[in-house]
Amino acid sequence: METSNSVSFRLGRAEMISYFRRSFMAAVVICATGIMFSQTPAPSRLSLQQAASIALEKNPVRKAALADRKVASAGVREAQSFLMPHVTFSEQATRGNDPVYVFGSKLRQERFSVDDFALNKLNTPRPYGNFTTRFGGTWNLFDSFASWRGVDRAKEMDSAATHQLERTDQEILFRAVQSYYGVLLATKQLEIAEQAEKTAKAIMDRSQIRFDAGLVVESDLLSAKVRLAGREQELIRARNNLDLARAQLNTAMGVPGDAQYQPVDPAAEKSLAPASLPELEQKALTTRPDLKRIESQQSAQELSVAIAKSSFGPRLNAFAGWQLDNPTFLAGGGGNNWLGGIELQIDLFQGGAKRAALSRERAIAEKIAALKQAANDAVRLEVRQAYYDQDASRQQVEVARAAIAQAQESLRINQDRYDGGLLTITDLLTAEEAARRSQADYWQAVFQYHISYANLELASGTLNLQSPVVTP
Repeated sequence: METSNSVSFRLGRAEMISYFRRSFMAAVVICATGIMFSQTPAPSRLSLQQAASIALEKNPVRKAALADRKVASAGVREAQSFLMPHVTFSEQATRGNDPVYVFGSKLRQERFSVDDFALNKLNTPRPYGNFTTRFGGTWNLFDSFASWRGVDRAKEMDSAATHQLERTDQEILFRAVQSYYGVLLATKQLEIAEQAEKTAKAIMDRSQIRFDAGLVVESDLLSAKVRLAGREQELIRARNNLDLARAQLNTAMGVPGDAQYQPVDPAAEKSLAPASLPELEQKALTTRPDLKRIESQQSAQELSVAIAKSSFGPRLNAFAGWQLDNPTFLAGGGGNNWLGGIELQIDLFQGGAKRAALSRERAIAEKIAALKQAANDAVRLEVRQAYYDQDASRQQVEVARAAIAQAQESLRINQDRYDGGLLTITDLLTAEEAARRSQADYWQAVFQYHISYANLELASGTLNLQSPVVTP
């Protein structure tokens, strides 16, 4: 018995040790899992102004426009360089037995002697080497003002790139506003879908109770189940739409698509009062950056025409050079010389190439003038369309707001009447659909109201970080 008890005790102790080991490992796993989940970063809180600022900093489209601006600025410096003298340095090593080369090299090295006049040395000289160090310079003194006009044209193109960057900022800001409100709308749509799913489930439960009591036919219960299935499908789509809206916001800001942000601005109506239509049209024609860009391009093209005319005029260039010739690279023993002068150039005939170039530049100028007129007309129409869209959205919000309370009250009455056996399931489901639709239409109208106002400011060229639709 003692042996048996001893064995039982040892087995019990082994089982206890095994049990504690398993419990300890399970606790370790649970703790590790908790730590892992606790380290998952929470979504960063994000206001609309913050989203817009991030977009203006990180959006790749703006980076491309900023690169174009840098290219245009470099073009100005390049054009200005033609007004300055150009200095060059060269080092040349040559060797050969060409009679003219040998004769000239010895002469430049100041090593020519009487023996070098011998006919055999003049006709068949031995190979000779020469190391030439040369400094040279040229300066365009006058080219019928072509270079000065080239600088002015480069400045106009730089101004055009600046205006294009401003317009790009406005377009990026609009997309950020649109995407941010898109997330708010998708969040509200998800809430509506969840509420509609709960309402549909409550209707189905009521139908089940009434069917079990023999108060309604089975078709009522089946209709309620079909409606619940439809609401569950809408809930699934609403969740996916919210994830897509968040990805669109990340893309608009220029951040990774899996970045987690939580909008903090409330999804509520704002009091937005635009100016009158004539004022907006006039403001758009005077402040739109893309119209200013076309004006700068037109001025640049007019300068291109003037440059083409300058090519018919004379050009005056100055040149100078200093040269050192030695028989070896390191040692001296050579000679040096300098040369300078002024050159006047006039193109008398080039086969009509310059006249053709002038005709081309004039045709391009006519094209830009026509495009400017077309752009002005398009801007006027764009402002009108945005103004009418904003006005319609404002009125739709008022109508949708009034319909919510009416639809909710209608649903409550129909539910009571259905419970009392005074209505069919079809009437109740129709009222439920109207209540859900009224809320969805209201938030869609609010979203469109804010976006249409932002689009109106974009059309008038006034959208910025301090716009009423952006600020809280």
